[in-house]
Amino acid sequence: MTAPPLDAKPAWMPNHQPADRILSTLKTRGALGIPDIAKVLDVTVEAVRQQMAKLQADGLVDAESRPAGRGRPTQIWRLTSAGHARFPDTHAEMTVQMISAVIRVFGDKGMDQLIDAREETMRTNYLEALRGARSLKARLERLAEIRSREGYMAEFRTEGDGFLFIENHCPICTAARACTGFCRSELQLLGDLLGPGVSVSRVEHVLAGARRCAYQVSPKSAP
Repeated sequence: MTAPPLDAKPAWMPNHQPADRILSTLKTRGALGIPDIAKVLDVTVEAVRQQMAKLQADGLVDAESRPAGRGRPTQIWRLTSAGHARFPDTHAEMTVQMISAVIRVFGDKGMDQLIDAREETMRTNYLEALRGARSLKARLERLAEIRSREGYMAEFRTEGDGFLFIENHCPICTAARACTGFCRSELQLLGDLLGPGVSVSRVEHVLAGARRCAYQVSPKSAP
C-alpha cells in the first residue's frame, strides 16, 4: 500500500491558522518529520518547527526518534489522543447514552433496525448525489466530496488495478465503538453505492487500532 507523494496537497485542508494546517496534515498523512510537513504545506522548516513546539506544549503532538543511518536520529511527529480529539466527534456522550437506551428498551434487534433505517436513508440520499457519475472514479470523487462535508476527511487514490478510498477521520467513531453494527453498515453501504461490478473490502479500520479507515475498491473480473 503506497503513501501519497509529499508534494500532493491533502484533500481536506482548512483555511485556518498554521497550527490547524499542521494538525490536519498529521491527521491525513500520519506521522511525519518536520521537513516533510514543511514540504506538504509549502512553508519553511523553521516555521513548522516553531509551530510544533507550541503544539507539543499544548499536548497535541508528540515525537519519537528513529535511526537515520550514521547521522543523528530523525524525529517523527504524530498526533496525541488530544490532537485527534480536535477533530469533530459531535455529541459523543449523548450518542452513547442514546445507543444504550435503545438497546435497553428495544434490545439488539431494535438497534439493528435503527441502523438499517439510517443506512437506507443514507443510501437514498447518496444515490441521488451520485446521479450522473458513471465511471467508478467519478463515483469515488463524488463520494469523497460528500463524505468530507460530513466530517470523514475522505480522499481516494489509484491503488493497483483499482482504488484506495480513505476516510482520515471518523465522526461516528464513538457510536461505532458503542455498537459495531455501524461499521458493518458503513461497509455495506459503500459496496451498494459503487455497484455490483465492484469489490469493496476494508483494509484499515480505526476500531482495530489503525489511524484511519481505508477501503480497497476494485472492479470485479468478468466471468
